[in-house]
Formats: sequence, C-alpha cells, structure tokens
Amino acid sequence: MSTIAWSWTYFWTVWFFVIYSDNLTKVRLFFMFLNTLTPKFYVALTGTSSLISGLILIFEWWYFRKYGTSFIEQVSVSHLRPLLGGVDNSSPINSNSSNGDADSNRQNVSECKVWRNPLNLFRGAEYNRYTWVTGREPLTYYDMNLSAQDHQTFFTCDSDHLRPADAIMQKAWRERNPQARISAAHESLELEDCATASILLAEEEATTIVEAEKLFKQALKTGEGCYRRSQQLQHHGAQYEAQHRRDTNVLVYIKRRLAMCSRKLGRTREAVKMLRDLMKEFPLLSMFNIHENLLESLLELQNYADVQAVLAKYDDISLPKSATICYTAALLKARAVSDKFSPEAASRRGLSTAEMNAVEAIHRAVEFNPHVPKYLLEMKSLILPPEHILKRGDSEAIAYAFFHLQHWKRVEGALNLLHCTWEGTVFHEVSVYPKKELPFFILFTAGLCSFTAMLALLTHQFPELMGVFAKAFLSTLFAPLNFIMEKVESILPSSLWHQLTRI
Repeated sequence: MSTIAWSWTYFWTVWFFVIYSDNLTKVRLFFMFLNTLTPKFYVALTGTSSLISGLILIFEWWYFRKYGTSFIEQVSVSHLRPLLGGVDNSSPINSNSSNGDADSNRQNVSECKVWRNPLNLFRGAEYNRYTWVTGREPLTYYDMNLSAQDHQTFFTCDSDHLRPADAIMQKAWRERNPQARISAAHESLELEDCATASILLAEEEATTIVEAEKLFKQALKTGEGCYRRSQQLQHHGAQYEAQHRRDTNVLVYIKRRLAMCSRKLGRTREAVKMLRDLMKEFPLLSMFNIHENLLESLLELQNYADVQAVLAKYDDISLPKSATICYTAALLKARAVSDKFSPEAASRRGLSTAEMNAVEAIHRAVEFNPHVPKYLLEMKSLILPPEHILKRGDSEAIAYAFFHLQHWKRVEGALNLLHCTWEGTVFHEVSVYPKKELPFFILFTAGLCSFTAMLALLTHQFPELMGVFAKAFLSTLFAPLNFIMEKVESILPSSLWHQLTRI
C-alpha cells in the first residue's frame, strides 16, 4: 500500500512541475506579447467591450421594463441557486397542520409578494365583456400563467390519474387555449360529475353571473360529496391526505365564488352570511384572504360596527397586511370626523384627538401603499383589476380602488380628508416614498458600458499615453506572480527544470 502511495505522490509531483514549467514559459511569452501590442489593439479591445456591455444593458433594461425583474438575476435565482444548494420556501400550505406548522406556514405566507386577488372578476361573465367591446385582452399572459399555476396547485393532486374525469381536468388546467380547456371540461362532465370541471365552465364559459352561479351550485353539490368521502379517509395515507387537501381547496373556492355571485347579484346579506360560515368552517385558511371579501360586503351594507370587529381580528402584526385592511381602517377613522372637517379651521385651532387619529391612520395606509390615493382621488384612470396583485404595488392599488372607491364616496368628506392629508397642505409635506429600485445587474452593466466606452475614447484620442498606462497596469497586476516565479527559479536548479521538462 505504501509503494502505491509513494508512486502516486511522485507522479503528481512530477506533473505539477511539468505544468508549472510550461506555464512559466507561457507567462514569459505573454509578457513579450504585451510589449508588442499597439494602441489600436487597446482601442479595439475597449470598443468591443463597450459594445457588448451596451447590448447587455439594452436587453436587461427591456426585460426589466417588460417583466419587472432582471434577467440575469432571475436566471441566477431560478437555475443557479438550486444547483448551489438554495432552499425554496414557497411550499404549499396544509390546512390540516398543527399549530407549530401553521405558524411556520404563516411566516412563509407573509414573505410572499404576489397574491391572488381576493375579489378577482369572472373571466367569462366580466373580463370577456371587455374583449367583446374593445377586441383587447384584459389580462396579461403573466397574470394568466400565475392563475394556471394556482389552479394546478389547488385543484389537482397525485391521485387524479386514477379517475378518468380528474385526469382530463389535470390536463385541462395546463392548456393555454381557453376553448381547449372548456372542451376538456365538457368531456370530463360527460364521464361523471366533476366539481373542478364545473368550476372551469363557471369561470370561463358562463357569460352572466346567473349562469356562473348555477354552475357553481352544481359544483358545490359534487364537491361536498367528495369532501365528505376524503375526510373519512384522510388519515389512511399520504395519498388520501393529499386528496382531502385538494377537496378542501375546491370546496372553499366554490363557496367563496358563490358568495361573490350573491354579492354581485345584490344579495349582499346572503353573501355576508356565506362568508362568515366559510371562515368559521375553515379558520386556518387565512391565505385565501376571505376576510377581504367580507369587509367589502359589510361596507356595502354600511355595517361599520361589524367592519371594525373584522379589522380588530385581522389587523394583527402577525398577519400580512394589505391595502384593504389599512385603507378600511383609515376610512373608519375618517368617517368619525370627515363630515365636519375643514382644512382652514384645522389650521387655525389645531387638530382634535379624533382628527389626529384619522390623519395617522391615513398616514399608515399611505405608507403601506402610496399608489392608492391617486386612484381614490381619481387622479389616475381605473382599469379592470388583475387576477394577481403585488403587495404595496400599483396592481394592488387598482384592485382596491376598483371595488372600494364607492365606499369612500359614500362617507361624506372622507375623500377630502384623504386629499388634504395625502398632499400635506395642512399637516406635513408629502413623504418621499421609495421608488422601485433598478436591479443590480442593470446598474453594473451601465457602469461597465460607460467605463469601457470612456477607455475606448481616451485610447483613441491619446493612444501612446493610454498604451503606457495599460502596460503599466498589466505589469503591476502580474508583478506578484512574476516575483514568485523568479524566486522559485532561483531556488530550484536549472538542471532539475531541464530533467522535468524532458520527462
């Protein structure tokens, strides 16, 4: 064993010296090559570098403007981080977890930025109306892609291939073509009653809310039966547990959309009762933000006492904030003083305690999402809300103002108080809210492009001087390596180098 070890040690030692001697020769040739370079070479080198970095900058800027993120950063996070052992925290939430698991899941949810819009419209009955009138799509491809991912997460499970109808729907949720999805849903219903197939038809094929409600009631009947069966078998294995979790998601989704149908059809009290019952039946599913649907319905009924009770429960530091919670709390505080509020009188006598509370509540709301006031004050035009919103972003402001502007208008003087507080005409100057920062790689490529372009210009204008600087810089850069090589050469005899080179 020792003979083999010595043999390997001798082999790697000889290999190292051979490679080292070969590299030494290459380094010497490299320095000789540097001395023969002309200023035209440095002009070409810096000009090419500036061109390449400029093209990268243009592409990065275009990608950032279109998708809101850096391409290099996205590739690094999506592909390089898993290879380097990165951890993905976007694990789905199990509704039947224990208290400890619920706390950890809640923490993961609070770190999420993109959320499904709790009040999103129906594609067939509402979004498609815009397409029929204008010929344009109301939703972006990115938004619809996120919805497709949500549907596959909540409406499918690993055991779907065992049931032909569910297997068809598993493929249907992945289809990009709406007509293909609708055809697959009809095919699934021909085999057997399928709750998810009825959901898809209610969302995308129904042209009115009445038709959608009818299909959701059909889905509810099937979904409740599936839920009761899977509830009895959920502890028999991981497969049954996953199926029960899927059936729970389906049932919650159906009941919520039925409540929204009632709200849109004017049966607001019925919608409130359905939402309250749903929140009592599934208290752990806070990630669906059902309380935001309840708040909007209660505001429609002008039941402000119940609105305050809901806010007291969900306006908690341990729960993720939203524009609905922050601005509804501000609306209730403003309601107490807005009808008698006057900026001139407030500037003369000062703010009362109630007015100060209202102003502070508006400040907190504006600090959470500074985009909302422009939509509530109708300084920016409203568009149809997206199916997904970015917390503290413009999409969340659009979604909030689309459904809650009428509630602010109903409270006399509330928008006036919001306008005065937001503009700071009486109380303070408008706060400077942080804008969306450019990604690091855009700034880096911009700096690299500017630096190399400047070097190319200087080299073109002052070729001899820049050539001297370049040679001096490279000589200084390689001086430590050259010094080490000279020391090694002085220590090792030349005959050893010659013998190692021959070997």
